[in-house]
This record gives sequence, C-alpha cells and structure tokens, in this order.
Amino acid sequence: MATDISLRPLQELDLPFLYHVYASTREEELSVVPWSAEQKTDFLRMQFEAQHAYYQEQFPGASYDIVVVNGKSAGRLYVDRRRDEIRIIDIALLPEYRGQGTGSKLLQVVLQEARSLEIPVRIHVESNNPAMNLYQRLGFRMIEEQGVYHLLEYGAAIS
Repeated sequence: MATDISLRPLQELDLPFLYHVYASTREEELSVVPWSAEQKTDFLRMQFEAQHAYYQEQFPGASYDIVVVNGKSAGRLYVDRRRDEIRIIDIALLPEYRGQGTGSKLLQVVLQEARSLEIPVRIHVESNNPAMNLYQRLGFRMIEEQGVYHLLEYGAAIS
C-alpha cells in the first residue's frame, strides 16, 4: 500500500488532536503511576498546555505542522529554521503510525534541506526514547548530554 505523507500548518482547531498525540507519547511512562484515569488526564492536559505555550513562546518563527498520512492526521512536526541550523523542536506520531517509515521519511526531507543549505540539524531527545535508534541510523550523533536529554546533531563538520 502506497503511503502519502504530507504536512499542513497547525490550526487552533488541531489542539485536541495535538493533545491526543502528546498523551500517546506518555502512555507507557504513566502506566506505572497509581493515579486515576481522571488524574492522568488532568496531568497530561496541564503538561501539554505548558509544552505548547513554551514552544510558541520560545520558537515564534517555527513551522508547526500536522503530519498527514493517507489523508488522516497522524502526528506533529515542529521545525525551527535558523540561519546556522535547522532545529527539530518536536516530532511525534500516533502509535499506529510509528515503526512504518513515516518518521524516517519526514526526517530525511529535513536532512536533505539541511544538506542543501550546508547547515546541521539538531534535536533534543530523551535518552530512553525508542526513536534514538532511528536518529542514529540516519546519521545523528550525540554532541551534548543535558540531564535526561541528549542533544543530537546531523551534518556537523568533522575535523
């Protein structure tokens, strides 16, 4: 089956969907917490709203896109294009779209853009993120540890 992957700019009406994407990335982590479903939902909503506000404030010129796969909203890709780097702020897919090459295809487009501009791509990734293997396969290298996060870079000049 052919996979049609595209991006469309985030709209205000996408916030419930984006919350769903965010919550899906925290399911495993929260599965061991002895909270009620309502407590987990309240916590996730607070965390999502804080993250969303932070991204909008810290990266006002970034592109905030919904990932669309075969006509259906599948995730998010937030990218800040700077003069000296492309910063992937966030990439997340719903569980049913993970492990099927969608993330890899999206990242390859960003990496090609960076190669054409001759600038690196950087992303912060939690050290236990399952996507770490994907980033390493694509050629990202850790350049800095920052607590639970690793700053990864693709395309840095190696001397």
